[in-house]
Amino acid sequence: MTALANFGEVLDAADRLKLAEQEELVGILRHRIIDQRRGELALEIREAKAEYGEGRTEPRSAQELIDDILA
Repeated sequence: MTALANFGEVLDAADRLKLAEQEELVGILRHRIIDQRRGELALEIREAKAEYGEGRTEPRSAQELIDDILA
């Protein structure tokens, strides 16, 4: 079965839930997404610290970063 078919099945199953159950499902999914994003951010921070520790980057001010973005 394809991921799209599975997604459709999940939507159909959610439609069969009572409203309160759907709201609870949304809350659970929202928390899982937040946790996943938090994990991704933590990984990016670890990688940035490693790059800095290895001398592959150097500290810059916020204004320098903004200037580079706008250039």
